[in-house]
Amino acid sequence: MKMSDFERIRLVILGGAGVGKSCIIKRFLFKTYSDKYRPTVEDLYNREYDLGAVTLKVDILDTSGEMQFPAMRRLSIATAHAFLLVYASTSELSLGCVKQCFEEIREQRADFQDIPMVIVGNKSDLSSTHREVRIEDVSEWVFCELPKLKVKVMECSAKDDVSITDIFRTFLSLSRIIPANGNTDSSSGLKRRSSAYVSASSKAKSRLGSPSIGCEKTKETSYLAAGCSEPSTSDPKSKPRSRSLIRRSSRKTKQQIQNASGTEDCNIQ
Repeated sequence: MKMSDFERIRLVILGGAGVGKSCIIKRFLFKTYSDKYRPTVEDLYNREYDLGAVTLKVDILDTSGEMQFPAMRRLSIATAHAFLLVYASTSELSLGCVKQCFEEIREQRADFQDIPMVIVGNKSDLSSTHREVRIEDVSEWVFCELPKLKVKVMECSAKDDVSITDIFRTFLSLSRIIPANGNTDSSSGLKRRSSAYVSASSKAKSRLGSPSIGCEKTKETSYLAAGCSEPSTSDPKSKPRSRSLIRRSSRKTKQQIQNASGTEDCNIQ
C-alpha cells in the first residue's frame, strides 16, 4: 500500500542517542539549528504540504534514542507508514543502533519490504576529520544483505543544512506519490479516496430521498401527491406490513360478501 493511500502519513524517525535526529527535523521544519543536546522521549510534529493536486498531511514522530522505552518503540513501529533511520557518520556504534532498529521493524512488520525507508548518516560536516562510517559500507549492508527494500542511503549535515530537504523529497519518490515526470496523477490514492467519499455521500442522500421512505402507500393518489412512484409489488421486502394485512383482510371480506350473495335462503329478523 502506498503512503498516498492514507489520509495522514506517519513518518517515524529512529536511531541512537546523540545522532542529531531532532536537529534534522528542526532544520527541515523550522530552518533552525542548535548544538544543545536534549534527550528526546517522544516528539510529534504535524504538517500539511501542498503538492499541487494533492495535500499531504504528515505526522513526524521523533522517537527516543535510548532503549529504555521498548513499548513506545514497538507502538511507533507498528503505526508507521515510513521510516527515517539516522546514524552519525562519526560513530560506528550509532550504525549498530540503526541495524538494531531495522531488525525490530522486520520482526514487527510483515510488510517491511513495502515501507519507504531512508537511512541517513548525519554530521557529514565532520566526516573529513572524524569519519568512522563510510556510506559505501552502509550501502553494501542494505543492498547486499537486505535486498528488495524501498530504501535510499544518504548523508546529510543538519548543522550546515546539507541534503536535509532531499531526505524528505526522497520519501515522495520512494512512495510514488508524485511521478518522476512531476505530473500529478488524478487517480492517486488521495483522489480516489475523495471520489469514494463523494460517491458514498451521494448514495446516502439518494437513500434519504428514496421514494420508499416517508411516503404514504395506501392509495395511488398519495404517491402522486408526495411525488413518489408506487413501489413494485414484486418485491415482498418493500411492502409495509400494514398494507399486507389490509390486503389479506380485504380478500377475506370479499369472499364473505360473495358467499353471502350466493346464499338463496336469507332469514331477516
